[in-house]
Amino acid sequence: MQNELTKQPPIPAQGSELPPGFFELVDDLKAIVTQASVRAQLKVNTEMIKMYWEIGRTILERTERERWGSKVLERVATELRTAFPNQRSFGARNLKYMQQMARTWPEQIGQQAVAQLPWGHITLLMGRCKTRPELDFYAQGAVQQGWSRVMLDHWIDAQLHLTQGAALNNFDATLPEDSDAVNEVVKDPYRVDFTRLSGKVAERDLEDALVQQLVRFLTELGVGFAFVGRQYPIKVGDEEFRIDLLFYHYKLHRFVVIELKTDKARPAHLGQLGFYVTVVDDLVRDKERDDPTLGILIAKSRDKGTIEYALRSNNAPLAVSTYAALPPHVRELMPSAEDLSRIADDVLEGDGTAG
Repeated sequence: MQNELTKQPPIPAQGSELPPGFFELVDDLKAIVTQASVRAQLKVNTEMIKMYWEIGRTILERTERERWGSKVLERVATELRTAFPNQRSFGARNLKYMQQMARTWPEQIGQQAVAQLPWGHITLLMGRCKTRPELDFYAQGAVQQGWSRVMLDHWIDAQLHLTQGAALNNFDATLPEDSDAVNEVVKDPYRVDFTRLSGKVAERDLEDALVQQLVRFLTELGVGFAFVGRQYPIKVGDEEFRIDLLFYHYKLHRFVVIELKTDKARPAHLGQLGFYVTVVDDLVRDKERDDPTLGILIAKSRDKGTIEYALRSNNAPLAVSTYAALPPHVRELMPSAEDLSRIADDVLEGDGTAG
């Protein structure tokens, strides 16, 4: 009788005895468990952030009303750590961050994107961002793109809130339904100072440097870009043409043609780029799966008026950006992207450095 009770159920045989679709079922069940686990972790994190906000708001209101000083906050931290010894987040420094969070987001924090972020992300944001719109921009980006703390720090350093969507483009006219989403994937300027190029560089040198450091270039382009090829060959009639860089954006489901120019952007460059975009649309993309191809021209500089006219005369979805390959102390002095060419020429003639 003992043996009958402790007898284990038979393990299903492997191989051909399993019914069709068995492993697909197991994969589906694993996905359900994983997704539920992620949702549970997010809920726990959100509740913790809401608690921190409530603590911060309560302390903030009381200290402002009673005019308490920093010594009182240190005593509060001691009392909380004593009452909750397993909670390591109740130090005086963290309590100050909680007050700052309540001051920054006076409305209920649970409705904000920031409530979905880990505490380390939030303290980084509050320590580095100066305005509420800037804070919300990076919080939203971190939630939507899943940025790690290191990646969040990188995008704040790169001032993504100033560059994203700043490129001149014709997306409103050529992609009216998708212009907002597409506009988010282009920036101005693109920072390629990691290439360490110096002096007067040729376009092939810039292309070589970007491909050699492709991971960093993909990071600069943003989330969603996958590299397809360089000098990508396309044949039209009896002629073969080569695209500088071809990417695929897996979130937008579009090919992205990138042409590099180490001089000023000109209407002829956009004509060439528009030609490549049209050919990729017709000969490379899967019309049942992929949306229309995008074209991005990255040049040393641009004249806004000229480029706006050139974009209006082109039916392909195109954007024109500049690149910043100057030392940080020079970039800080640049008043605008339009002045990049003049300043770069002065610097290159003066000391021969560009990265």
